Amino acid sequence: MFLYYIIAAIAGAALALGIYIAVSRSVNKGRADAIIEKATVEAENVKQTKMLEAKEHFLQLKSDYDRKVNERNGQLKDRENGIKNKENQLNQQSAELNKRLRDLDSQKGQLAADRDRLSKKEQEADKLIEQAKHELEVVAGISAAEAKNMLIENLKAEARSEAQSYINDTMDEARLNASKEAKRIVINTIQRTATETAIENAVTTFPIENDEVKGRIIGREGRNIRALEAATGVEIVVDDTPDAILLSAFDPVRREVARLALHQLVVDGRIHPARIEEVVAKVSRQLEDEILETGKRTCIDLGIHGLNIELVKLIGRMKYRSSYGQNLLQHSREVANICAIMASELGLNPKVAKRAGLLHDIGKVSEEDPELPHALLGAKLAEQYKERPEIVNAIGAHHEEMEMTSIYSPLVLVGDAISGARPGARREVIESYIKRLKGMEDLAASYKGVTKSYAIQAGRELRVIVGAEEVSDEQAARLSTDIAQRIQDEMTYPGQVKITVIRETRSVAIAK
Repeated sequence: MFLYYIIAAIAGAALALGIYIAVSRSVNKGRADAIIEKATVEAENVKQTKMLEAKEHFLQLKSDYDRKVNERNGQLKDRENGIKNKENQLNQQSAELNKRLRDLDSQKGQLAADRDRLSKKEQEADKLIEQAKHELEVVAGISAAEAKNMLIENLKAEARSEAQSYINDTMDEARLNASKEAKRIVINTIQRTATETAIENAVTTFPIENDEVKGRIIGREGRNIRALEAATGVEIVVDDTPDAILLSAFDPVRREVARLALHQLVVDGRIHPARIEEVVAKVSRQLEDEILETGKRTCIDLGIHGLNIELVKLIGRMKYRSSYGQNLLQHSREVANICAIMASELGLNPKVAKRAGLLHDIGKVSEEDPELPHALLGAKLAEQYKERPEIVNAIGAHHEEMEMTSIYSPLVLVGDAISGARPGARREVIESYIKRLKGMEDLAASYKGVTKSYAIQAGRELRVIVGAEEVSDEQAARLSTDIAQRIQDEMTYPGQVKITVIRETRSVAIAK
């Protein structure tokens, strides 16, 4: 029974499942037909939309193509019109050129005819000139070439005479006007030249109270003075000059050490060789400190900063050195200030110019490489102590011993010349003085007809003796002017140089 119920339940379930499946299939078929119909409608709609879009796109492409074709046709038409215009212009230019060529041919023919006529006229004129020359030669009794040479010589002589007369008048007037100016310059020179500087150039005077102190300085058998000379390297001159001892040396630093040491020894009263060596060593250290302080003070006064300490020491040593009688430190300060002023006027950096001007002569106080010129040595030192390249070049080129590559180099050169050219600033050493006199005499002797030449009055006058047979009076006048001009152009000298040319004829007879 139970099995029957199970079979019945299974049969009922299978019947129910079959009915569900049949009903589901019927419902699904209806839905599928509806979906298919809907999809067909939608596909038709999409088809119509795409066809419309394709037509619109086709019309748009056709419109763009027509527009581009029209534009290209317009451009081609414009180019065609331009080519036609150029062709017309070329045709016009060709016609103008042809016309000009015809005109030139016509003018060429006229010029040829004119040339022929001118040639005939020139031949006729030459014949007339030759005929006139012949007639003049017959009348004058000399040839044309001789007359031409005579005229040229007369004109030359007249020109020389007039020129020499003018030169003499001008020189006479200049001498009259220069008298006052010369007096003024001399007075300024006297006022601006310090006699103390000349005295201290090689000699320092040490004052003493009495002869007793002089004897103590000399010492027993001269031991003290020999010890002092050996320690300082200065020659001590003890003579009959009352209340004074002379300290002689070319090195002003050594003279200053000797002076200070003598002062301390005289004040202390203990003067013997051991004490002398001790005091000289102490004074040397003090002077080195003073040199450094002088260098620092100079840099501060000029507003120069950042210098190497060795360069500062060299600047301080300038105080005790001189060049052509001019104090080197004062000269360097002058050059620095002059360079700064010129740099300011030119729109350059005045600090750089002042720095270069102050350092331009440091080679003179250095003890390294004495064989090098001081300008090149100074440039080497500046480069060694890391100075700027333009400053190094300005130092090395201030005497034109190296090529100028810095804009500040000409400023230093000019500033150095200005400082040295100041009246009374410098004095010549004996070597350069003798060389200048010899150069004047040799320059005068190089002229033809000069027999002897003498530089007199400390080089302020040059006497030139010429042979009377070789040099005329007019030539002698011209010779003095030529020599003066050459001296002015080729030589360096203070003041003025008077050139006197002497020409005389002597006749000597002896009665027996």
